[in-house]
Amino acid sequence: MQTVSELDALTDAQLIALYAPADRSERLVRANFVSSIDGSATVEGLSGRLGGPADKRVFDVLRQLCDVVVVGAGTLRAEGYGAMRLEPGAALWRAQNGLPEHPAFAIVSRGLELDLESDVFTKAPRRPLILTIGSADAARRAALEHVADVVDCGQNSVEPKLLVAELLGRGLTQIHCEGGPSLLGDLVANDELDELCLTLSPVLEGGEGPRITRISRPPVPRALTLDHVLIAGSMMLTKYSRAR
Repeated sequence: MQTVSELDALTDAQLIALYAPADRSERLVRANFVSSIDGSATVEGLSGRLGGPADKRVFDVLRQLCDVVVVGAGTLRAEGYGAMRLEPGAALWRAQNGLPEHPAFAIVSRGLELDLESDVFTKAPRRPLILTIGSADAARRAALEHVADVVDCGQNSVEPKLLVAELLGRGLTQIHCEGGPSLLGDLVANDELDELCLTLSPVLEGGEGPRITRISRPPVPRALTLDHVLIAGSMMLTKYSRAR
C-alpha cells in the first residue's frame, strides 16, 4: 500500500517502524541514495551536497536498523567516511532490541588502496570487513589484515552474489548499501537489490554529475514497487521494493 506522509509529523518511533523489516531473519539488500531532480547523484562530486536535515534523519534510521553498512572504497574516500559509530541514542536502541550497538562496516575494494591510519580502522567499534578479489595486491592485503577481515568475493572482480552470500553467511541479513554508483549498478545488474530508498532533492544540478547507478554491461530493467513517500518541504524521500 502506497502512503504519503509529512516527515516532520512522524515521531522517531514511527519512522523506525516505517523502515523496519518485518522479519530480520530474512535477507534485505537495501540501498540509500540521493538524486537531484535532473538525475545527478552529486553536486561538485559529493552526494552530501544534495541532502539536508530530512535526508540525514532517514539516513541515520537506515543505519540504525541494518546489520551491516556496505560502501565502495571510492565513495569512502570521496565522502570522507570515518568509523562506523552511531550516535548514543541509536546505539542504545539497538542494544535494547538485541542488536550490537553499532552495525558492521564492509568496504568493497579491488585495489586495497586504503589508509590504515584513518578513523575507519583506528576508531572502529567493530573490526571492519574488506570485500575484495583474489588477485588483489598481496602486500596490501597483508597490511590490511592487521586491522580488518579481508574476504575474497571473486578472483578479478567483486561479484555481487558472492558479496551478499558472504555477508549472509556471517549472519548479517540486513544489508545496507550507501554507494557508490558502480556498486549499486553491480547489485542491480545481478538482481541482488531488494529495496531502494531514494531521496529526490529539489535541485537542478545542471552539470555532468553521475547517475545513482553505473553499469558496464547492457542494462536489464528491474521493476520496483513504490512503498511510501515522505515529504519534507520540497524534498521527497521514497522507498521502492522488488518482489522476490
